[in-house]
Amino acid sequence: MNGTFLAEFEMYVMLAVARLRDEAYGVAIRKAIETRTGRPVSIGAVYATASRLEEKGLLEHEILGPRPVPGGRARKVYRITRPGGDALAHSTRMLGRMIEGLDLEERAWAG
Repeated sequence: MNGTFLAEFEMYVMLAVARLRDEAYGVAIRKAIETRTGRPVSIGAVYATASRLEEKGLLEHEILGPRPVPGGRARKVYRITRPGGDALAHSTRMLGRMIEGLDLEERAWAG
């Protein structure tokens, strides 16, 4: 890996995009992260992070036409690039190795 590491929230965004596939637009990404983490997420944080991931070449987007519903708006749908997929796989493997063998319920930390 050539130094492309994902921060925690970047990993959440990438995982949401991977899970949502063709429905990976801002509001859906936000909802997926909130649902799976129980953490409130601002839509601005999603778009800022997605933009940063695009600058790194890890995500790309396409503007899709509005949905055929009253008031439907165009959507920016994100996709993971090949380097993005490599970075996501690398980051999740590293996290898995760090967690492996720990009993986090044991509360082995001070306090």
